[in-house]
Amino acid sequence: MRTSLHSSLAAVVRASACVVRLPLELQPYPESIENHFVVDPAKYDFYRMDAMRQLNGDLRLAGQLANEVIRSGTDFDGTERSPMRIAEARVTLGVVAAREGDLDTALAYGERALAGERKSLPSLAMVASDLGRALQTNYESSSDAQEFVAHLRELRGGQ
Repeated sequence: MRTSLHSSLAAVVRASACVVRLPLELQPYPESIENHFVVDPAKYDFYRMDAMRQLNGDLRLAGQLANEVIRSGTDFDGTERSPMRIAEARVTLGVVAAREGDLDTALAYGERALAGERKSLPSLAMVASDLGRALQTNYESSSDAQEFVAHLRELRGGQ
């Protein structure tokens, strides 16, 4: 029942994403993305990635969107212009790796996400709880996975 509900929600997100994407593509690219009253097209991929991760949606698509978020948030010289978006994208890549059976890659992405420059650790810890759940579900007997989950609990104040 829960799996079919998640599948249905993921299908709704995919369909809704198509409806939202067309009007966004018709808009001119904002001259300054610092202006919060102008739609930032890169944010679309970020929200879509977020939805795919949370709804256990299409893992391949979630990974592609996460890589696009990292690419679009990184300058040509490697400087991260959007550290929070990039950190959340790394969490998504960690979730994808965990669900696909690659514990080492999942942990590496999770640690890199938590180690990056960021403005809001509580927000990132909340997002990283998706990775914590994936690790607990798929690797409950792994001491490395449980150590990472314990680290997340510390970041969230023991919750």
